[in-house]
Amino acid sequence: MDIRAIRGATQIDRDDPSLMKEAVVELMSEILRANSLESQDLISVIFTATQDLLSDFPAASARAMGLGEVPLLCAVEIPVPGSMPRVIRTLIHCRTARTQKQIAHVYLRGTSQLRSDLAQ
Repeated sequence: MDIRAIRGATQIDRDDPSLMKEAVVELMSEILRANSLESQDLISVIFTATQDLLSDFPAASARAMGLGEVPLLCAVEIPVPGSMPRVIRTLIHCRTARTQKQIAHVYLRGTSQLRSDLAQ
């Protein structure tokens, strides 16, 4: 098995902990499903959130969905003028037999424009 990195993002309508939880669980579940991964395949997960999301940590939602044994980290996204608001991004490091080209990067809720070269 090789170590790979998987990108993903999602957007929420407003800064609300329940909306963040729903979006993070949806994003992480879809990344795991699309790449045939289990939690034990994950090495670490980094989340970033835009500066307008302050109500909760994305990692708290990942822990609540059963990823508590995976090292999780949150950070604030660089506030580039004109960038998309209310976005949660992730970078997942994992063990997988998939090649780099076979990795499915997941962009939900209108975030595919962030990385149209990666979004599937």
